[in-house]
Amino acid sequence: MKSWKSMSRGFGAAALICVAARSATVMGAGVPSAHPVASAEPLASSAEWADSTVTLGEVGVTAIKSTTGLNRLPLVATVVGEREVERLNITTIKDMSEVAPNFYIPDYGSRMTSSVYIRGIGARIDQPVVGLNVDNVPYLNKDNFDFDLSDVERIELLRGPQSTLYGRNTMGGLINIYTLSPLKVQGLRTVLEYGSRNSLRAGVSYYGRINSGLGMAVSGNYSHTDGFYRNQYNGQKCDGENQGSLRWKTVWHLSPELRVENTASFQILRQGGYPYASYAIGETTGKIFEQDGVAPYLTGSVNYNDTCFYRRTAIADGLTVEWRPGRVTLSSITSVQYLADNMTLDQDFLPLDFFTLTQRRHEWAVTQDFVAKGTVGSHYSWLAGLFGFHRHTSMWAPVTFKADGIRGLITSNIPLQSEWHGDSFVLHSDFSNPVDGGAIYHQGSWQQGRWTFTLGLRLDVEHTALTYNSRCATGVTVNVPMGPLGTRPVSRDVSIDDHGHLSKTYVKFLPKIAATYSFGSRGESNVYASISRGYKSGGYNTQMFSDILKDRLYGEIIPAQMQEMLGMTAESYTVEEVASYRPEQSWNYEAGAHLSLLGGNLTAEGALFFIQCRDQQLTVFPEGSDTGRRMTNAGRTRSYGGELSLRWRTPVDGLSLSGSYGYTNACFRSYRSGNEDFRGKQIPYAPRNTLFVGADYRIGTGGKVLNNVIFDVNCRGIGRIMWDDQNAVEQPFYALLGASVTFEGPRYSLSLWGENLTCTQYDTFYFVSIGNSFVQRGKPCSLGATLRMKF
Repeated sequence: MKSWKSMSRGFGAAALICVAARSATVMGAGVPSAHPVASAEPLASSAEWADSTVTLGEVGVTAIKSTTGLNRLPLVATVVGEREVERLNITTIKDMSEVAPNFYIPDYGSRMTSSVYIRGIGARIDQPVVGLNVDNVPYLNKDNFDFDLSDVERIELLRGPQSTLYGRNTMGGLINIYTLSPLKVQGLRTVLEYGSRNSLRAGVSYYGRINSGLGMAVSGNYSHTDGFYRNQYNGQKCDGENQGSLRWKTVWHLSPELRVENTASFQILRQGGYPYASYAIGETTGKIFEQDGVAPYLTGSVNYNDTCFYRRTAIADGLTVEWRPGRVTLSSITSVQYLADNMTLDQDFLPLDFFTLTQRRHEWAVTQDFVAKGTVGSHYSWLAGLFGFHRHTSMWAPVTFKADGIRGLITSNIPLQSEWHGDSFVLHSDFSNPVDGGAIYHQGSWQQGRWTFTLGLRLDVEHTALTYNSRCATGVTVNVPMGPLGTRPVSRDVSIDDHGHLSKTYVKFLPKIAATYSFGSRGESNVYASISRGYKSGGYNTQMFSDILKDRLYGEIIPAQMQEMLGMTAESYTVEEVASYRPEQSWNYEAGAHLSLLGGNLTAEGALFFIQCRDQQLTVFPEGSDTGRRMTNAGRTRSYGGELSLRWRTPVDGLSLSGSYGYTNACFRSYRSGNEDFRGKQIPYAPRNTLFVGADYRIGTGGKVLNNVIFDVNCRGIGRIMWDDQNAVEQPFYALLGASVTFEGPRYSLSLWGENLTCTQYDTFYFVSIGNSFVQRGKPCSLGATLRMKF
């Protein structure tokens, strides 16, 4: 992830198919977007402006779920075009973090970890708060969000609920990524990058036009890094990775009215990951497991003895068909997705033999979206659709308890002398989780003079089920007190085989109402106000079944009556208590403006928002020696704040300045956990401030070999971040400095870049597991070079 990449970051709204349109969007500011609008005149632009770090220049797209341009919609958005993605070398969605105000994706764990926080809401596990589409394909599992991007034509980020048109899991916003079309680009492209820690990225793609209406593209990419973090236990880097991907894209314009696009992709990932460091002695806030009276592993370093890795194989195919019979446009978006991954952890993250987790998963998903849109007269535009999906996940998640774990987490809680049969045993958990959903939606916009009024409604129905099987076979010998006779060893062979079936159905109405007032000689500026409802679906806590099974072990070893007599206080769970969590839903109130000033040289976008959230989903680690993690619902929360984005093409030839700031105050209004009341506490992991300032200066050389030299300097800031519900541990505000110099020629560009040039020390993640505190440190200073060529 390169800091200089941050100069331009954002994502977007609607599924796209190629047709000619002229547009420009600057960090979501008041410049017409790439969505074609019959009544919108494009603002004046220049080569400099179209090539700025946050500007989208000439593109050809049609927004399937939009009837007007992004800057005319009652929302705020950030957009990055093809030239910016290439020059700034944006390679993953995590590279988009922080520049768009109130948008944050921390980089920690592995590529399975794609936690997105926006305006005070977010999710560490399970359902995301921001949706992701790639070439129209909706990615249903956020564990597959973090992959290498290549040959990107356009990336957009819409902030605020998009649930009316896109449904579940878009209550915070929507990300759309679109790759290049072989009807617009032809020839061979290559990219080669090398950076610190032996980081390598290479890619090659070929775009061919078979005839005037049919084109195909094939691309392949590979990336490698030795890793940034060293495991003190074995002296090896623990977060190295190798990733490869292939993509085949076909675009076919059968006639002026009928267009077809298909994108098939394959990716494979092999990664270490999870470089979680224990707090140093003196920093530790939780329980310390000692060995011979000391805890030599509490050094503040990554230090664990069992293998950690993440492996993923993913396949996706998306087909988009668009037909325009007259004033109506009919579209179909169909996708098939397959995900197979394996997360294996030394789950105690200590150089001791406590316990490990393996989570293997196979997942199939099919989605279908039918969309119709059109106009009635010159004042009313409408959009309606039907959406359905089926997703089936099979998961195997064994937890292996080892000698230190048996002694420290199980037998230490039994107030009797006991000896386990063997040095390890396995808690097996197998799951089958089918999810089916469907929706019908409609949105209409009525224009009256400078006013536009929008009303939308979606009915979303979802059914989810979980079939589980938890089992364990082990044994223990307990010395049972016999009064005056002393104790008697009692051997118990334990065999547990629990299974069951759970299911839930959710029905949600997701309305939206908005009003926009346009002004300026061409209506290039506007103010708006909106009210909308957001929704994130519920689910099941599969990682808690090992703790439920462990509790069953106590009951099998020592009867409940004897546990009470012995004063055993181990935490106890039942499937009914912890297996499921409810949907999260919100009401979002927003007012904002898109402004184009100084003849379009200065653009600004701002918004104020207030969010009331019910049943906000939070990830919590159980107290004491329990090993799982679960999603819980936190009663009521509220968020309020504002955001501002600016872009100025200065009078100095070739110099552009940009900046953004986001402020969010997000806290609990009603949330109790055990005996603690967290009312008024800040929601953990959601940053209070995001800040970005940047400058890029272009010098034209006029040469045939070297056309331009571009200097970029930027600073990203974020914080403060509370790490726990009690707000006892926090990450203060920090800033990262990045810079680059790019040499551009007719068919090549060479960028020399650096990130975190001031070697700022910061943390990206904090958690407490079995009473011990851990963090992940932020990445240190990195340098590198990227060469791109086009033939």
